[in-house]
Amino acid sequence: MSISLQKGQKVSLTKESAGLSTVMVGLGWDEVQQKKAGFFAPKPQPIDCDAAVYVLKDGHLAGKEDIVYFGNLRHMSGTIQHMGDNLTGAGEGDDEQILIELSKVPAAYDKIVVVVNIYQAVQRKQHFGMIQNAFIRIVDGGANRELCKYNLTEDYSGMTSMIFGEIYRHNGEWKFNAIGQGTNDPGLGELARRFV
Repeated sequence: MSISLQKGQKVSLTKESAGLSTVMVGLGWDEVQQKKAGFFAPKPQPIDCDAAVYVLKDGHLAGKEDIVYFGNLRHMSGTIQHMGDNLTGAGEGDDEQILIELSKVPAAYDKIVVVVNIYQAVQRKQHFGMIQNAFIRIVDGGANRELCKYNLTEDYSGMTSMIFGEIYRHNGEWKFNAIGQGTNDPGLGELARRFV
């Protein structure tokens, strides 16, 4: 049975699923219906959210090769793979997915931070207040069973990037921390500086 998490809550993934080796991180969101400003106003642009992970050593990002996103779909270790970019967030279920082979992640890495930013948010005048039903879920890749899910319920108006959560090693086991922290970083590069 899946655990429904609250902001700041932590859960052990390996205790919840014995023999856990691979997880699928599913991220989803829906666009709030935008009203057209007027007859001659331009049609609102779709909101393109991009999921990414920062793979950290001793809690820090060592270099851009440790960022897995639509422009770098596979981590150099081969243990983390982004399954591709969804440009609109339309439809049910996960909008973007990231596969992580936890049992093979090199020991030097201790934390995998899952983030989402809005592509060209500043230029398009878009923010997370225009997004609803956002969630992150962790699925046991072997058993195809959802372990936990965190629904982001706060108002993130004005925020252009989001730290959804983190998967981290602690005393020989993998855990998940539901973070849900919005930031004003305009892109993945700027958000990455928080972890250097």
